[in-house]
Amino acid sequence: MSLSRAPRRRSNRTRHAAAAAAVAVVGALTLSACGGDGSTSSGTGGAKFVTGDSGISTVAKGDRQDAPQLDGTTLEGKKLDVGDFKGKVVVMNVWGSWCPPCRAEAPHFSKVAKETKADGVEFVGINTRDDTKDPALKFEEDYGVAYPSLYDPIGKLILRFPKGSLNPQAIPSTIVIDREGRIAARTLTALNEKKLRQMIDPLIAEK
Repeated sequence: MSLSRAPRRRSNRTRHAAAAAAVAVVGALTLSACGGDGSTSSGTGGAKFVTGDSGISTVAKGDRQDAPQLDGTTLEGKKLDVGDFKGKVVVMNVWGSWCPPCRAEAPHFSKVAKETKADGVEFVGINTRDDTKDPALKFEEDYGVAYPSLYDPIGKLILRFPKGSLNPQAIPSTIVIDREGRIAARTLTALNEKKLRQMIDPLIAEK
């Protein structure tokens, strides 16, 4: 009987550890949610990136890390795997319907997503800290957000980003993934059209 109980104890410990990690992510995002105007810094923890005065961090092509597997269910209930977009530039925006800066930047994202579709750019949202889907779906409707968003209420997808990489650390955050599936740029502040283009256009031009 002791043999049959041991796996359950290990399983419980695993579940508790995963839950604690998810709570830690939500707590970290809570501290930085909807805040900050970006500061100038350079890469730390092994990541070779540079953050400019604009608050946009970039990584040279030869120093980029692979993006994690990012898959799940969208707000509309459809399955989505970001890895299927390899060969395209992917713009990932972490947002919540409750976040004022997210609302401010949403029209810019909707506009640029439509304009860059023909250039091989795919936009994907990660909706987080919305306890139910209804407010997030209303957000998409209000701001004309036509691209899909993965529903990630407690930040499990955010945990998948490799340590030391350009990972989401605030709400909103925007990550740009190059055509080879590697993390190329990040910002931790809300973006207008000009700054969003500043992140995307160099990736579109890469060969």
